Amino acid sequence: MATIEANGTTLYYERRGEGPSVVFISGATGDAGHWTEVADALADEFTVLTYDRRANSRSPRPEGWDAAPIDEQADDAADLLRALDLVPAVAYGNSSGAIILTSLTLRHPEVLRGAIFHEPPYAAVAAGGEAAGAQLQAVVEQGMAQGGPPVAMERFLRWVAGDEVFEALDDDLRTRMLGNGEVFFGLELADVMSYLPGEAELAEVGVPCVVAAGADNCDPASRHHWFCEASRWFADKLDAPFIETPGAHVPQVTHPRALAEMLRPILRKPPESARAGA
Repeated sequence: MATIEANGTTLYYERRGEGPSVVFISGATGDAGHWTEVADALADEFTVLTYDRRANSRSPRPEGWDAAPIDEQADDAADLLRALDLVPAVAYGNSSGAIILTSLTLRHPEVLRGAIFHEPPYAAVAAGGEAAGAQLQAVVEQGMAQGGPPVAMERFLRWVAGDEVFEALDDDLRTRMLGNGEVFFGLELADVMSYLPGEAELAEVGVPCVVAAGADNCDPASRHHWFCEASRWFADKLDAPFIETPGAHVPQVTHPRALAEMLRPILRKPPESARAGA
C-alpha cells in the first residue's frame, strides 16, 4: 500500500507502467479502484497514476477536516503529481472528478499537458439539470432515511450508473465506495453542485482539452441526457473537441478496454482546441 504526503494530507496512490504521465481523477467515492482495468491496459505505454481522493477509501481523513472545496481537491492532485515527479501529465476526470479537473486546469496549468473531461455534472447549464437535481435529492433523502450514508450511496450509484453496473462492481471496491457516503454527502456534494467556472475563465484556458460524454447519454431519450448537454456546453466554452465514449456515465466500469484504446491516441498527443491553435 503506497501513500504519500501531498498538500497537507496523506493520499493513497497506485502507479503503473513507464512512459508519459497520465492521472485519472475519480468522481463520487473517489477510489483508485474505479480505474484498475483501464490503468492496466494503458500501462504498456504510459505511467498511469490513480489515487484515492482526500478522506476517501484508503486516504485517511485529516484531523479537523470539515469542508471539501473543489479548489483544495485540485491542489491535492497538483501536489501529488509534483511529489511523484510526474509533471506534466494528461489528466482524465470523470463526473465530479471532471469538476475537480476544471479547477486543476485553471489553477495549475503548468502540471498538465492535456485534460480530458468526462461528463462534468454542470447541472445548472443543462436543460434537464433542474429535474436531475430534484431526482438526486429524492434518491439521497430516501437512502438516508432507510439506512444512512451507505444506503444513500448505494441508491445514488444505482441512480447514476444503473443496477447492472452496481451489481458488477468488485466486492472490495463496492464496500469502500459505500463507506465513503458520509464524506460524499456530508462534505463533497454541495461543493460539486455549486461549482461553476465563469465563461471568461474558460476562454483563457490554454491547456489542450477534450470533452467527452457517453454515447448512451447522448441519446435524447436517455434518463441522464443532461450529462451530455452539460458536456456539450463545456466543450463549447472551452472551444474543445467533443467525443462520445462507449456506454454511459462510467465507461471505465462498463467498457474499460474500449475506453483505454479510445484514449490512447489522445494521451499520446492531446488535440489542441481551435482557439489554442489559432
